[in-house]
Amino acid sequence: MSNRQQTYLTQAGYERLDKELEYLRTVRRQEIAERLHSALEEGDLLENAELEDARNEQSFVEGRILTLESMLANAEIIEEGTHRETVGLGSVVTITEDNGDETDAETYHIVGSAEADPAHGLISNASPLGKALMGRRVGEMAEVQAPDGTLTFKVVDID
Repeated sequence: MSNRQQTYLTQAGYERLDKELEYLRTVRRQEIAERLHSALEEGDLLENAELEDARNEQSFVEGRILTLESMLANAEIIEEGTHRETVGLGSVVTITEDNGDETDAETYHIVGSAEADPAHGLISNASPLGKALMGRRVGEMAEVQAPDGTLTFKVVDID
């Protein structure tokens, strides 16, 4: 049994993460190596804040590289534009609050968790709103539990 977690990505998201991985491997690793070398030359290893900071940054970057490698190795590219009847991964869905009018509509792109960026209209299929919208058709309602109670949204369009 495998413990590998599938990572759902759009093609653009895959390319963005792949570019980040390449940058970390080629540029950031070299920059950190230079910082470590300079810090080691400063002597006194016991009270060398620059050395400690460089080691912490190196740990962070190496961890991010491992995370990206795993995500990309287990990536499944979302076929965008294939869900026009129902909301699914890759769908661009326009919704309004149940009691709102269509001038207050908001549009979201349903993506995998690795790409989610709600401030830019990218919501995860695993988020409360994403889960509520999955499988819905135009005209159907989706309920989301929020701290203030249940919010109801109407699916206005699926692209």
